[in-house]
Amino acid sequence: MKQEHDIPNLEGLEKLDDKSARALLMQLVMVVSMLRGLIEELRESLAAERHQREQLQRALFGPSSERLPPMQRLVTKHQKEQEGAEERAQRKAAAQKKREDNAQRRRDTLPSEIIDHPIAATCCPSCQAPVTDAAQLADEVSEEFEFVPASLVRREHHRKRRVCACNTFLYGEPVARVADAVIYGPGLHAHVVVAKCADSIPIERLSKSFGRANSAISRSTLNELFHRVADLTSPLYERMLVRVAQSEHVSADETTLSVQQKGKCRTAWMWTFIGSNLVTYVFSASRSGQTPLDVLGQSTGTLQVDAYTGYNAVTCPEGRTRSGCWSHVRRKFFEALKTSPDEATYVLDQILAMYLVEYEAVDKNILGTEAHRILRRSKTGPLVEALFRWLEAQKGAHLPKGPLGRAIGYALNQRLTLSVFLDEAKVSLDNNLSERNLRLIALGRKNFLFVGHDEGGRNLAILQSLVSSCIANEINPQEYLADVIMRIQDHPRSAIDELLPDVWRPSG
Repeated sequence: MKQEHDIPNLEGLEKLDDKSARALLMQLVMVVSMLRGLIEELRESLAAERHQREQLQRALFGPSSERLPPMQRLVTKHQKEQEGAEERAQRKAAAQKKREDNAQRRRDTLPSEIIDHPIAATCCPSCQAPVTDAAQLADEVSEEFEFVPASLVRREHHRKRRVCACNTFLYGEPVARVADAVIYGPGLHAHVVVAKCADSIPIERLSKSFGRANSAISRSTLNELFHRVADLTSPLYERMLVRVAQSEHVSADETTLSVQQKGKCRTAWMWTFIGSNLVTYVFSASRSGQTPLDVLGQSTGTLQVDAYTGYNAVTCPEGRTRSGCWSHVRRKFFEALKTSPDEATYVLDQILAMYLVEYEAVDKNILGTEAHRILRRSKTGPLVEALFRWLEAQKGAHLPKGPLGRAIGYALNQRLTLSVFLDEAKVSLDNNLSERNLRLIALGRKNFLFVGHDEGGRNLAILQSLVSSCIANEINPQEYLADVIMRIQDHPRSAIDELLPDVWRPSG
């Protein structure tokens, strides 16, 4: 650290006259001021280093959740205060019935096999009468769930042919195939996509699992199937992007994805844009703001994102209204708990109180309605205003580069975007929806590490969009993909919306 003032020589103080003493005093005051600034700078730097070390240790060895037991107890206490014993009993009974209904529905959809267990004895052990003379009773029925390993089935298509006496040839219906000369059916194509996009299973691992089932399929063949489905469903993907851009409210986020290249991998990006019950992903080579602009263009409505400036091009007066994420604010104050427990806990409790209002809206079944907006205005509005007044008062009392100072600065900088939800009932408090849908990308990144090229990244975005949209609409992606890759080949382009996951119905 460069020092602007040298410490003065203090020898011979008793010989100083008034003028020299005043000059020396001024010099000492300047040195003290300089040292105070240096101490504050070192304290701030030390706090930042300590916080960074703790964050790294937590990332490597600590839990990934941000749960606070005291806050959870507040939620439970709030629920108990809001409902009496009879209401609690009714809620528990309704939840139990829902679980039982769901279990029965799952049982009803499973293939069933009846296995008879005949009586082995030929005569009664007591009187030696023939078993066939004994009165028939109802069977004793019990259930067992068994796993049947997946395997390939060889289907041999016999297309009937005849020739008329007039020398005219007659044929049966042609074999419907995914593509010309392709010997693998739509179910296998769909299985490869679902395994990679829904279950994050690398193609290499999937190939080995087929080998264990005596149905060996090479990795290159499985990759061909994966990319073929992407080519076939590309029109659906393009239409989904249009539908999302037309949505009144869109949630977005982005994460990294490695692309293989000579020497080493390079970093690309996978974005998610969610709207109109559709989840879409967009692959791009960079994190520039061009991607949000390409997807959303000049559309209007709200866009819920974090503080990243890449979304600025579409969140402008002529474009979308930017909505912030209280979950990001909460995370930053959670990180400040160790260094400033009292202040951080206060903010976390205020954010919890905001979410309790949302729980109340769920209980009243008014989510996204005008009644929800009024509830937010009356209960959440005062909480938000009081919290920002407190943050303003605290701003100068903490090191700006320390954990709490950074958290306060982040919240104050996002004040306008963090208040949008008060006037828009359909806007959530946070952007957790986008973050949840990016977890599939993060899990896939952990398992298959990278994509082979940019085209592979785009194809992954296409198929991940279809699979995630199926999951969001409670549709089995295996059934959906096996159906649409056959139907889309001769389906009218003007009616392509019929094949989108949010409105799709099985054929036949």
